[in-house]
Amino acid sequence: MKFNGVNHLAMATGDMDKTIRFWRDLLGMRLVAGLGRPGYRHYFFQLSDSDLIAFFEWPGTEAVAKKEHGRPVAGPFIFDHVSFGVESEDDLWQLKDRLEAAGFHVSDVIDHGFIHSIYAHDPNGIPIEFSHNVPGIDIRKNPRMRDQVPSQITLEGAEPQTQTWPRVETPTPVTERVAYPGAGSELFHGKKVS
Repeated sequence: MKFNGVNHLAMATGDMDKTIRFWRDLLGMRLVAGLGRPGYRHYFFQLSDSDLIAFFEWPGTEAVAKKEHGRPVAGPFIFDHVSFGVESEDDLWQLKDRLEAAGFHVSDVIDHGFIHSIYAHDPNGIPIEFSHNVPGIDIRKNPRMRDQVPSQITLEGAEPQTQTWPRVETPTPVTERVAYPGAGSELFHGKKVS
């Protein structure tokens, strides 16, 4: 099995038009799919040839309170921020200038050793980071663990330790593999959701 990227991140908004203005018009990501019916919309923006970010629009959804990226919290919590890669250092600075010109607060450019990043929030309060890889340092090809106090599991290395989970004893036979119609199937190939 090989993963080929982030198919899509699914976020939520109470204002799809404001979301489109930010992600498509300010950041320049193409709006490539839109599913919807009264009271429900699900739109997809293209990040790269294999990656998308999507938004559900639900009536009554409110922007979250802004939280500083990486600041610890207590209690139930599920999401800190998402980082989008840019091709060049110049792209990072152009994006910083564009966000500031549009009235969005943007951090200074931060050097994390293997990436340079800026931090901001979209109109929904979603904490976003934009990162450029530092030339000559590719942690995907050459993983580097710089934790001063790594756990025992961390010390097992970068490669998946597949023996830690049960093996599949009975895989689903090809003849029983069925993809059931879901939202959007009626729009793209006429299959109705039951």
